[in-house]
Amino acid sequence: MPSAHGDAPGRKPEAGGAQVKSAVRTVELLEFFAGKPGMHTLAAVQEAVGYPKSSLYMLLRTLVELGWIETDATGTRYGIGVRALLVGTSYIDGDEVVAAARPTLDRLSDDTTETIHLARLDGTNVVYLATRQSQHYLRPFTRVGRRLPAHSTSLGKALLATYGDDQVRAMLPESLAPLTEHTITDREKLIAELHQIREQGYAVDREENTLGLSCFGVAIPYRTPARDAISCSVPVARLTPAHEQTIKDALFDARDRLALATRHL
Repeated sequence: MPSAHGDAPGRKPEAGGAQVKSAVRTVELLEFFAGKPGMHTLAAVQEAVGYPKSSLYMLLRTLVELGWIETDATGTRYGIGVRALLVGTSYIDGDEVVAAARPTLDRLSDDTTETIHLARLDGTNVVYLATRQSQHYLRPFTRVGRRLPAHSTSLGKALLATYGDDQVRAMLPESLAPLTEHTITDREKLIAELHQIREQGYAVDREENTLGLSCFGVAIPYRTPARDAISCSVPVARLTPAHEQTIKDALFDARDRLALATRHL
């Protein structure tokens, strides 16, 4: 399940005490496994989180018994457990914005015939909360629960544009990690693009997150700075000027509908 802080594992508790320390370590372990799908050896987990081997082993065994962590047939490799999925699902099922957005996401999918996403800003990342698959023949995939860097996505850039320049500088490092050869990696260049996004009302990711894919995003203005955004992804091979305009018009209409649907949240 995504972290509520957007930080990497390794945060230190602000207060002393064995109970607080254990709670922090438990959360950090779950965040590690959520961010690193698959099975991992005890040595690999220890290298990532830096806990003493004996206490790490005992914590892992406890989480296995409770269902939060699973092991393979040998009992020597560990991965995220089913209880984490149940908690993540309950977060989405109980979220008022996700519930309010469902009819609008369905209509946006029909209007564009492309893949639609609803995501939330989480620190310097965006977490995907809902998806509508493309109506064209594509390999099925879903991003619900996934976390991606805000600076490389139209969703994230639309949300960052609702913050002031100094706030963005405080949030992001000067050098940004590239996901493709097209990703903006200079913070000041990104800030310059955020100025343009504020003027035009939408953000664009042109193969900055995934090669061969462009994405258009708008923030939902039910709070300031914005917390959530919607986007439409389309393969560049199918992105004609007319189709791009259709997508933009549909996104603006969806934004206005969502602003009305979420005005009391």
